[in-house]
Amino acid sequence: MSSNIYDTWWQQALTNKYELACASLVIMVMTLAISWYKKTTTSSLAPLPPGPKGLPIVGYFPFLGPNLHHKFAKLANHYGPIFKIYLGSKLHVVVNSVELAKVVTGEQDENFANRDPHIAGLATSYNASDVAWAPNNANRRHLRKILVHEVLSNANLEASNSYRQHEVRKTVKYVYDNINTAVDINEISFSTVLNVLTKIVWGKGLAKGSKYINLSNDIRKVVSGVVEIAEGLNISDFFPSLARFDLQGVKKKMEGQMKQFDRIFEKTIEERISRAEVRGKVEGKKDLLEILLELKDQKTGPSITMTQLKALVVDIFLGGTDATSAMVEWAMAEILRNKNVIKKVQDELAEIVGFDNIVEESHLPKLKYLDAVFKETFRLHPPLPFLLPRAPNQTCVVDGFSVPKGSTIFLNVWAIQRDPKYWDNPSEFIPERFLNNERLEKWDYSGTNPKFFPFGSGRRRCPGIPLGEKMMMHILASLMHSFEWSLPTGEEIDLSDKFGIAMKKKKPLVVIPSQRLTNKNLYM
Repeated sequence: MSSNIYDTWWQQALTNKYELACASLVIMVMTLAISWYKKTTTSSLAPLPPGPKGLPIVGYFPFLGPNLHHKFAKLANHYGPIFKIYLGSKLHVVVNSVELAKVVTGEQDENFANRDPHIAGLATSYNASDVAWAPNNANRRHLRKILVHEVLSNANLEASNSYRQHEVRKTVKYVYDNINTAVDINEISFSTVLNVLTKIVWGKGLAKGSKYINLSNDIRKVVSGVVEIAEGLNISDFFPSLARFDLQGVKKKMEGQMKQFDRIFEKTIEERISRAEVRGKVEGKKDLLEILLELKDQKTGPSITMTQLKALVVDIFLGGTDATSAMVEWAMAEILRNKNVIKKVQDELAEIVGFDNIVEESHLPKLKYLDAVFKETFRLHPPLPFLLPRAPNQTCVVDGFSVPKGSTIFLNVWAIQRDPKYWDNPSEFIPERFLNNERLEKWDYSGTNPKFFPFGSGRRRCPGIPLGEKMMMHILASLMHSFEWSLPTGEEIDLSDKFGIAMKKKKPLVVIPSQRLTNKNLYM
């Protein structure tokens, strides 16, 4: 009976092909709609943000210039506070306003707390085993706690004060030995910071007779190599299907640098273990490496793996050197191009430090104007114009637009900190704006003020702020207090920038020092 009914229905359907086609189409559409609805959240019903049209396959790539932050700021002026852009096969969403930054880093911070690591970042972080690139999970939070407690706590920052003071004095002596000779501010700042970090991690280095006598030089080669490789765009980051071919050799080159780093690690770890066996674990202050090795060997309580240990140390070096030296250079360039700013900086140093004294860390909290100079420098020249890219763990709605899971999120801090809606004369260098308490706003690096967050905000805010701030202030205060500075004949200060792992000056700041303090002993 049922077979006859089926046959009758089929014969009737065949006699009316139009109705059959309509019914099939309706069933197909309904099936696809139900399937799509199940696979997405309600938020995906919102439209994607507006954005420029690109070309098939390559997206908007052919229309980009070398400085993405400049291009994205122009696109924001055209498309608004949030826009989408396809770079290769990947969808990027760029957030360009204070209000929407608060949504991403505050209201929906947990949804946007994951990273979208690029290939270079994965290589240097041992496949996201660090703090910077790791997913937002318990492992990352545990590593961050270790970093903050063992390196960046007030007690440990105070304990490493002697390292910073010693290295800054070495830098002052080096500059004094090169009086009336042009020096590269970025280079000498980079060296100072790197030497400090090396001592924090490895103490005073290796024992005499070690094959690795000059540890700083070995680390410098690796860090400089990593920075150089990571400077440009890697096509494989935007065409994941091509990543296995490593067309530009970025992965291979970066893995080569990390092998060098591993070799240094193996030697130093071997030396630390033998040192601990000889002296026991009670003699002298432990360096960071010894502390981390103890955590690795811990049988109970929190512990870390060797891979995490190495990734954490790499974070310290890469996060602390390139950006810090770049900001010292930017700040000094802005100071030297404005005579009024020079006078205010040096008058404050004369009052707080005095001409018969050297700059010490105890002076730094009192240098209010120099602090404002740095904040204004970070406002105009944030080291990471888009911070590190985020990735939503689920499809979200921001400002009425859908931000799909799997997309890459850029927080355009460079544009936000130049928004004329919130900043008077936003392109001008005016440190006094950070000394104005009329608005009673909190101007610091904590990320709680969405108008000013050069180190990020929310769960993924940079943890290295306390150490970086001390290093920058100490280096620049010492250079400005100990020397007068002039440009080589015929040169002018160029504030053009270039996009890279940290936003740097396109043309390095090369200036000539002359003695400012009368007592030559202050340079020794």
